[in-house]
Amino acid sequence: MTTSDTTTEASTTHVSHERVPATVEQLEQEGDIAADFLEALLDIADIDGDLDLDVRSGRAYVSVEAPESGSVELISQPDTVQALQELTRIAVQTRTGRFSRLILDVGGSRDARQRQLANLVDRAVARLDEGASQASLPAMSSYERKLVHDIVSERGYVSESYGEGADRHTVIRRG
Repeated sequence: MTTSDTTTEASTTHVSHERVPATVEQLEQEGDIAADFLEALLDIADIDGDLDLDVRSGRAYVSVEAPESGSVELISQPDTVQALQELTRIAVQTRTGRFSRLILDVGGSRDARQRQLANLVDRAVARLDEGASQASLPAMSSYERKLVHDIVSERGYVSESYGEGADRHTVIRRG
């Protein structure tokens, strides 16, 4: 018996991780797929939410907003939003075969997180002003690190990311 006789072909979806910029049409398609997925998930969880789709900076953005009597706050904690975003990205990738950089916002959670990150950067900058040569921030997602890099740059400092995977974090220094 040869090797080819003993192997079976598995049906798999290949997801390309190449960073070829997506077209606006592809990003709109990602948003539509994500909205369908999230709508079904919200229905299962019996959570009322209105979906808003947008394309900005080469990414599909999906926002889940609470209607007047909505219960979106149940899923708006940062860890929950991050988990929902990853599940939604997987759903999109499964349907499109392309790596997705989709961003999910639930009940304004992204704006709230950006304010938290700005406060974290401000505390790190204060340590530098007190004489520290550098200030390390905790590990965070690539999207959060990008926000931090932007905030640090606005404050006139420089930042770099170090580490691998879940341990990747940002270090801030004077410019």
